[in-house]
Amino acid sequence: MPPRRYAFGRPEEVTHPDSMRATLAEFVSTFIFVFAGEGSLLALAKLYTDTPLPASGLVVIALAHALSLFSAVAASMNVSGGHVNPAVTFGALVGRRISLMLAFYYWVAQLLGAVVAALLLRVTTGGMRPIGLTVSSGVSAVNAMLLEMVLTFGLVYTVYATAIDHRRGALGTVAPLAIGLIVGANILVGGPFDGASMNPARAFGPALVGWRWKNQWVYWVGPFIGAALAGVIYEFIVIPTETPHHTHQPLAPEDY
Repeated sequence: MPPRRYAFGRPEEVTHPDSMRATLAEFVSTFIFVFAGEGSLLALAKLYTDTPLPASGLVVIALAHALSLFSAVAASMNVSGGHVNPAVTFGALVGRRISLMLAFYYWVAQLLGAVVAALLLRVTTGGMRPIGLTVSSGVSAVNAMLLEMVLTFGLVYTVYATAIDHRRGALGTVAPLAIGLIVGANILVGGPFDGASMNPARAFGPALVGWRWKNQWVYWVGPFIGAALAGVIYEFIVIPTETPHHTHQPLAPEDY
């Protein structure tokens, strides 16, 4: 395949029905993900009001994020590509899989979806303040940023391998499951240290509604660097610029 070029986007792309549907899909899917993910934290806080949170709570949180992201990606993949994450959108932008203009609209939709989810959680839980994400005691902000970078690299690399790579074949059908599982696994690893966001929208919505801004930059800088690295490595090194003469599976049509 010929090398792609970076695209700013055409003016008519803003009002094109497909772009509007894709933007709406990103809003709804991010809402679904953040509502369930942040909601799991509030549910555990409600259950363990007077006692410390048990270690099994981490499994509950990871499972809630994995299942909700699986559903959110599956629901929007055929419409918007199922990004549900500003970092994933940035990785796709770095890999020249989306125009800058459409990426901007995705980012706005994802952040709004996260904010609305956090607002509705505060209303439906009787005013419970969103907990959001925090860097644990004994963990420096720099270390947390590096952890977010590594975790997000794994997420975006998985997205490329299962949902973007034109050679993926049947893997495209299991992409939502693979993406949900890597997020759940990463939360089991990084949750005790910094919450394992991997998603600036996931961090931003609860932070705004709960007004908890400490170390918020960690959940933006780390994921964006990790996503960019994954996009560059997979797009420019793993995916060939020319169609191979021999392949073990037929090329699948591209979604991006």
